[in-house]
Amino acid sequence: MAVDVSMHVVRPGKRDAVLDWLQMLTGAGLVAFMWCHMLLVSSVVLSPKLMNAIAGFFESTYMVQVGGPLIFLAFLLHFVLAARKIPFRSDGQAAIWQHAKMLKHRDTWLWIVQAVTAMIILVMGAIHMWVVLNDLPITAAKSAARVSDGWWLLFYLVLLPCVELHVSVGFYRIGVKWGVIKTEGRAKAKKFEFLLFSIFMIIGIITLIRFVTLM
Repeated sequence: MAVDVSMHVVRPGKRDAVLDWLQMLTGAGLVAFMWCHMLLVSSVVLSPKLMNAIAGFFESTYMVQVGGPLIFLAFLLHFVLAARKIPFRSDGQAAIWQHAKMLKHRDTWLWIVQAVTAMIILVMGAIHMWVVLNDLPITAAKSAARVSDGWWLLFYLVLLPCVELHVSVGFYRIGVKWGVIKTEGRAKAKKFEFLLFSIFMIIGIITLIRFVTLM
């Protein structure tokens, strides 16, 4: 007796394509923002006055007051778009975990890393933005006082690697998904991804140390 083992495949429509483009664009924009944010905050390593001057410029031009909420909206939009492909039910999560262990494919594990870090960043990133935007103006002294608190230091020691992992992996996955990174170039791209992660982690740790020593 013949058995029909064919699989029903639903082709993605135009709506899905548009949502994928929006997800990519918001993701790329947030990657660029996070890198710029890290470099601007790390200016405290050179001089607290330099950080204060940069923050003062952005506030005097209302880029913080307007840009902050816009970044937060882009942050939420990106999460909602990405959440379409994240399993929230326990059975779906178990299936993804089993497939990752069975396939032993690094890119599959990278997707899991992105999904997990996204959940952490959603909560902790929202808390960070709320606290900062409700305590303007931004100054090196305020940031140092907050980071020097034991709980806040632990908070940023968790948030920092989650953000840098999510950003560096996201940068790589955007390149793979949209054909910028070809199959033969994946090994080099992964090394570059790890290099980016390492560089921004070092900058972030040095910045946290500098804030602590300011007090």
